[in-house]
This record gives sequence, C-alpha cells and structure tokens, in this order.
Amino acid sequence: MKNPTALSHNSTSGAGSRSKGLVLTAMIFAVAMTFIDQTIVAIAAPTIQHALGLSSSGIQWAINAYLLTLAALFAFGGRLADIAGHRRMVVLGVIIFAGASALCGATQGSGAAAEAWLVAFRVLQGVGGAIMFPAAIAIVVVTFDLHARGRALALFFGLAGALTAVGPIVGGYLIQWNAQWGWRFIFWINIPVALIALALIAISKPPNESRPAPMDYRGLALIVAGVGLSVFGFQQATQWSWSNPGVWASIAAGVVLLIVFFAVEARTESSWGSWSARRSAGGCWTGSGPSCRWCSAPYWLPSGSGCGPAGPQTCTPASATS
Repeated sequence: MKNPTALSHNSTSGAGSRSKGLVLTAMIFAVAMTFIDQTIVAIAAPTIQHALGLSSSGIQWAINAYLLTLAALFAFGGRLADIAGHRRMVVLGVIIFAGASALCGATQGSGAAAEAWLVAFRVLQGVGGAIMFPAAIAIVVVTFDLHARGRALALFFGLAGALTAVGPIVGGYLIQWNAQWGWRFIFWINIPVALIALALIAISKPPNESRPAPMDYRGLALIVAGVGLSVFGFQQATQWSWSNPGVWASIAAGVVLLIVFFAVEARTESSWGSWSARRSAGGCWTGSGPSCRWCSAPYWLPSGSGCGPAGPQTCTPASATS
C-alpha cells in the first residue's frame, strides 16, 4: 500500500512544477516581442519607407531607435524592477511595448511627420522592453532553485532567442500577404502576444519581489550615457563608415563613461550593486549570456550563490540580486 504522505508530497511537487513551468512560459511570451522586433521590422523596412515616404536616415532611425533605447535603459530597467517589483515591471513593460507597437502600426501621413511619429514610438517600444526584460529574467531566477535554474534559463534564452529567426519569416509573409497593410501588422502582431503574456502572468502569479531603495541618479546617468554612446557609435558606423571620426569619438566617449561608472560604483554604497561584495565572493561580470551579447547587459554573480566552474548557468542578473 502506498504511503499517503508520499502521495501528497508527489502531488504537491507536481503542482509546483506545473506552476513554475507556467511562470517560465509567461516570461517567454513576455520577452518574445522584444526578440521578434529585432528582425521583423528590418525585413519590412523598404516597404515602410515607400509607404510613408521616409528618408533613408529616417527608416534607419526607425530601426535603430528601438535597439539604442533598449540597450541604454536596460540597466535602469533592472534597478527599477528591484525597487518597484519584478512582476509589476514585467506587466508594465508588456503594456508599454504593446501600446507602442499599436501606435507604430497606426502611423499616418508621410514624410517628416510620419517619420517623427514612428521613431518616437519605436523609442517607447525600447523603453517597454528595457523595463520588461531584466524583470522577466529575475522572475525566472527567483522561481527556480539553483539546480533547476540552469535548465530554465537555457529554455528561456533558447526559445526566446530562436524567435529572432522567426521575425524575417513572419515579416516576409505579412508583406507578401498585403503590401499596403502588411507592414502595419508587423507591429500589430505584438498585441496578441502581449495579451497571451498578460493572461499567463495573471494565471501563474509570478513572484513580485522588491527591494525599495533610493535611485542612484549619478550611476544611472553614467551607465545610460555610456551604453547609449557606445551602441550609437557602432550603429552609425554602417552609415558614416569606420573612417569617420564621429564613430570612434562616440564609442570612445561611451567606453570612458562606462569606466567612470565602474570606478565610481566601486567606491560607493550604491543601489546599482555592491561591487566589492561581488569581488570578495569571487564574483565577476561577464558578457557570456545571450542577453549580454544582445544589448550589452552585464550579469552578476551574487554573493554566496555558489557560482563557480559551472559557468553562466548559475549566475543571476543584476535585478535578481540584492
């Protein structure tokens, strides 16, 4: 005869696994929009440019404004999630991203007015993504224990990252389906994805951990400007060419600001993280994670987390550490 206690334990464990799986699915749907948008808009760029009468620099900014904003504000989004709560920031980010996508697809007119509208709401998409993405990573980290975390993060980044390959396929299909309206649906496709993500979040109720603390505005200004200028320089290299002094000046200024940021934060009790604690615990920062390569977002080894030779699968993002 089976032990009732064991049966109860197995039932509880199974329910917990299903709940964690639902949380992971919700987070994948939430960040799916940010990955799809990296490639789907670029595919439709010629059609959008023709339909709205945009200049060459205008359509380039319509593509780059999103990625530049996302990269520059990523660290800020992580800290904001720490202060206000991870689940709350994922929900807010999804709503902002979906709303901005709807308004991008609703662009009217042509020429400079259409260009300003589209670029402005592409920037707002980047803001939504920067708020949502680090909070989603933190939720995955908090939801799964150390032994299951590596697999969960692999699924999270693997499945979400694979969506960058889906973007060109879906974008090409929508343009072929309707040349006049297809480019609008490239933005509007984010709306049903956002609704699914919000429904899954409401059902799974991910943790909403928060650590109220004052915002370090000096650190914020340094890291936003540093990352922003560095990414801007690399983006403009394709238009200005690598021989243009402006490209190297932008990259150099960004790197200098980031060095100043690290130097200042290392000597300051700051909301951006206890750097000395990371070092004394054998911590480090690395760009080995998929999202780090994607938008220059650092990962931290939390003090006492047991991170070691196993590598990045046991590491947590800044928004998941104290």
